[in-house]
Amino acid sequence: NIDEIIATIKKSRNVETAQSNLMKNFKLSEIQAKAILDMRLQKLTGLERKKIEDEYREVLKTIEHLKAILASEQLQMRLIKEELEELKEKYGDARRTEIIKTYEEFSIEDMIAEEDMVITITKDGYIKRFPVSGYRRQNRNTRGSSGASTKGQDFVEHLFIASTHNYIMFFTDKGKCYWLKVHEIPQVGKAAKGRAIVNMVQLEKNEQIRAFVNVKEFSDEYFITMATRKGLVKKTNLMAFSNPRRDGIYAIKINADDQLIEAKLTDGDNDIFLATSMGLAIRFSEKEVREMGRVAAGVKGISLSKNDYVIGMVVVKREGTLLAVSEFGYGKRTDLREYRIAHRAGKGIITFKANEKTGRLISIMEVVDDDDLMLITDSAVILRVHVGNISTIGRNTMGVRIMRIDKGARVSDVARVQLDDTEDIDAPEGA
Repeated sequence: NIDEIIATIKKSRNVETAQSNLMKNFKLSEIQAKAILDMRLQKLTGLERKKIEDEYREVLKTIEHLKAILASEQLQMRLIKEELEELKEKYGDARRTEIIKTYEEFSIEDMIAEEDMVITITKDGYIKRFPVSGYRRQNRNTRGSSGASTKGQDFVEHLFIASTHNYIMFFTDKGKCYWLKVHEIPQVGKAAKGRAIVNMVQLEKNEQIRAFVNVKEFSDEYFITMATRKGLVKKTNLMAFSNPRRDGIYAIKINADDQLIEAKLTDGDNDIFLATSMGLAIRFSEKEVREMGRVAAGVKGISLSKNDYVIGMVVVKREGTLLAVSEFGYGKRTDLREYRIAHRAGKGIITFKANEKTGRLISIMEVVDDDDLMLITDSAVILRVHVGNISTIGRNTMGVRIMRIDKGARVSDVARVQLDDTEDIDAPEGA
C-alpha cells in the first residue's frame, strides 16, 4: 500500500488533512498515521521495507510465545525455575546469618520502661495514668494543682501509685475482682479525663470500684485481705486471683446491706488496722483471720456503733506512723506503738477526734517521714505534700489542716508516694 499512501499524502492540502485521510482510508490510529507522516523517504527503500517486515514477523512470534506461556501452567513453572536459577547463579552466596535452635522469649513489658505512675479514677468511672515525676512537692496547707478535667457532676474519686510493669487488681463494692496491666491504662495529660473503665473491663450495672491491689506477679506465698463497710474481714490466697475472666470473678460474698471497701496484699504475718468514719480504730493480728475461698463472706473484724462504718484498712509493714485524714482536709500522724494489739471483733479505740470542723474520717494509712502524700478532692484538685511536714501527735486529737478545701468540696482520696532517689521533687512542673 505504499504507492496508495504516497498518493493520499500528495493529494492532501496540509498535514492535518493528510493525517485524517490516512486514518479514514487505511483504518489507522492517530498515532500510526502520525508515524507515517514523520517517516523519512529513505525508509521507503526496499532494504528498509524488509527490515520492517522482519520486525513485524518477530513481534508476531513473541505474541504467540507469550500466549502459549499464559495458557500453560507447566510453561510458567519452567520459566520461573529458569529465572530463579539465573538469579541464584548471579547473586547466590553463602548464608551470612546463623540459625540457632534456642532463642530468648520476650514480652511487651521488655519494650516498656518501668516507671511509677499516678493512676486516677473518677466517680463516673474514667481512668488514666500520668508519671509521678510530673507532680512537684508542695507545702501543707496549700491548695494544690489541677489534676483532671471533669464534666458535670463527675469528679476524681480514687488515686494510687503503681509501676508500668505491674498488674492492677480492681475490687468492686459488689465483691468482684478484675485486673489490667498498668501499661494498658491510657497515659494522658494531667488535665485530660482519661478512658472509661467499662471499655476496658466489663463492670456490672451500678458496680463501683472500691479498692486496688498493685501486684508484680502472682504467688501462693501471699494473700488478698479484704474489709467491708459493715466491719467484716476476709483472707484469700493470691493464686486464687491469677486467672480472672474479662467479666470478673467473685472475691468475697457481699450481703445486700454491705459493700467491699478495701483490699490489701498481705503475707500472713501482718497486723491489720480497721478504722471507722467516727474516728475509732482496732489493731489485730492477721493470723486471727483464717484463709478462706473466694466465695466466703468473711468474719467480723470490728464491732460498729449505730451510723458508723469502716472507712479503711491498713496492713502494718513498716512500723512507722498511722496517718489519718478527714473529709475537710485535717490530718495527723500517730505513733503505731500507741495502738495495742487486740483481738478482732472489738469496738476499737479513738484514733481521730472527728467533729464538725474536721468532718468524718475518710482515710488512714501507714507512713514514714520520707513519704510524700497525694490528696485529691471531689473538685479535682490535687495536693502533693511531704509526710515529714505533718505533725505526729496523740490518738485523741483532731490534727492540723493539711489542705485548704474550697467551699462545698471534700477530700475524696489520699495516696502515698515513695520517693525515687533520682526524682527532683522541687523542680517546676514540666521541667
